[in-house]
Amino acid sequence: MRDLSCGDRRVYLQVEVRRVQCKSCGTVKRERLEFLADNPFYTKRFAYYVGRRCRAATLSDIAEELHLDWDTVKTLEKQYMTAQLAKVGTPRPKVIGIDEIAIRKGHTYRIVVSDLLRGRPLWFGGEDRSAASLGQFYAWLGEERSRGIRLAVMDMWKPFRTATAAHAPQAAILFDKFHVLRHLGEALDKVRKAEYGRLKGKDRRFIKGQKYTLLAHRATLTLPGRQSLKTLLAANKRLHTAYLLKESFGQLWDYQREGWARRFFEHWRASLKWQRLKPYAHFAQMIDRHWEGIAAYCQPENKVALGFVEGLNNKIRVIQRRAYGLRDEEYLRLKILTCMLPPL
Repeated sequence: MRDLSCGDRRVYLQVEVRRVQCKSCGTVKRERLEFLADNPFYTKRFAYYVGRRCRAATLSDIAEELHLDWDTVKTLEKQYMTAQLAKVGTPRPKVIGIDEIAIRKGHTYRIVVSDLLRGRPLWFGGEDRSAASLGQFYAWLGEERSRGIRLAVMDMWKPFRTATAAHAPQAAILFDKFHVLRHLGEALDKVRKAEYGRLKGKDRRFIKGQKYTLLAHRATLTLPGRQSLKTLLAANKRLHTAYLLKESFGQLWDYQREGWARRFFEHWRASLKWQRLKPYAHFAQMIDRHWEGIAAYCQPENKVALGFVEGLNNKIRVIQRRAYGLRDEEYLRLKILTCMLPPL
């Protein structure tokens, strides 16, 4: 079996394995060697070395570097990731983040649940993004651990709220800030499209191609982006108003009292009057319907890192790009669950 290399030399171990006949059943059994990997042609420490290398490189790169078959590298890495999960065990989460990811085209979704206090994914699974699929997470976690959850951060997807209320009724529900602002960004883009359709000829040149300039924060824009934004806002009053409303809405998560946050929202909604911004009016109605899940952030005990779920989604997309064409869902599950665990 192959062991860790010494310099540029590959090292192989040759050992004798005892075979004994069982007196009870009469079958012949082989001695189990603890230092072997699941693939008996490699040692466990070599498998762990391959697993650590795969955290920063693709399967094909490691296979070429170590002169291994592609499937062998994947098998060794899966053993490494399984050992990582076995070491951390099943935690007792207090604050969880719930989101869905698309694993392939055709609206094929899986649910990812994270522990926001420990900063790592907990569970990946389900058949879709329904309440029944999220119920599988609570069944995996167990009734006792589910009762220990005090806060669930999610988007405004109703099945997630339904499943959480059924299995963890004591948990407060908090809607993720980034999903809420994404709806506001979509409303702003609808205003941009409406203005582009309303104008004719040369008046359109200020709006064309400026979608992401409007959606971005001014502080993150480059100098040419800031100049384009300044020109656009000066040329179109309605887009100027919509952009200022979008930028100011983020203050809602800065308030320490629900009453102050509600007063800010009422003033923000009142400023929409006579502005003829229908997408913004629909957005304000949606916020009003889901107010409890947004105002929950005003409680001191609910001040958690709301950006973790979005950061995890970005990391998952990187994993999917690196594993383009891979259809092994169990491998994807292990990659997601171990992407933030310390190496062995």
